[in-house]
Amino acid sequence: MTQFLIITSNKDAASRNIKDKFIISNNFKFERHRSKWHNNQLYKLESFFIDKTDNRILDDNEVFLGLTNERLIFLNDLKLDQTDINPDILIFASRHSSKSGKPALLVHTTGNWKGDIRYGGSKKIISKSSALLLREGYLSLIEHSSNPKLRKFSIDIEVTHHGPTDLDVPLIFMELGSDTRDWNISAAGQAVAKAIISTITRYSRIKEDSNLKIGVGFGGTHYAPQFQKLIRKHDIAVSFICPKYFIRYLDQNCITQMIEKNKEPVDFFLLDWKGLNSKDKDHLMPLLEDFDIPIKKTKDF
Repeated sequence: MTQFLIITSNKDAASRNIKDKFIISNNFKFERHRSKWHNNQLYKLESFFIDKTDNRILDDNEVFLGLTNERLIFLNDLKLDQTDINPDILIFASRHSSKSGKPALLVHTTGNWKGDIRYGGSKKIISKSSALLLREGYLSLIEHSSNPKLRKFSIDIEVTHHGPTDLDVPLIFMELGSDTRDWNISAAGQAVAKAIISTITRYSRIKEDSNLKIGVGFGGTHYAPQFQKLIRKHDIAVSFICPKYFIRYLDQNCITQMIEKNKEPVDFFLLDWKGLNSKDKDHLMPLLEDFDIPIKKTKDF
């Protein structure tokens, strides 16, 4: 039995929007669980109604919905000793902020490539995650973004950034952005809620029997366009992505974390070759060549 915990926060408008959809929407039936989590009521998914998705997935999986009073990026303690659940996978339902304010639905892994920890986590530490989970999260956001009210929303994968980094459970963030107006759009909250449940169902079907190749990525910009394209068009899943502006902060320990903290064995290193300058390449290639893992360029697929 695999346990999933969807984490929401009272301090996050988009997160509250998504949580409300889980509780009040006819697409989901969450029942009060016997215990609390972070001093708030814990809910358990009993059934759901999303297109042709089969509820039998709940025969082998348990899905819980939790609410914390902490900011999600600073959630460093799950406090599982105060409850009776022991999740195997975490999905954070979060807001996304950007200077452009462009409406977006997004998914990403978490971690810090350098010493800046203003946005949570520890210095030069990345979280545990799963390439398969991130891939299914991205494809699920695409699947559930067809509502005409969301026509201005982009669907994106972000590179690995911010906290938390120290939780001992694989996780991804699924986000609604990018400003106060967007965070409160009901249709957007509903889309992310549906996508989260679809992520769980899709991941549960493929996690033990997948022919997908697993990669970790290097180079490119914050929204990782080459890696998005790779996932959409090929049987490839990617978890951690270090963008071009952090490449020269990488060391052997960072690369080791990318390999060891991904739930699935890594088949290759993936390089956005055009998204790396010559100094980036000079720093990165000797690091990667120390590992017995093939190096491939995104343009090779």
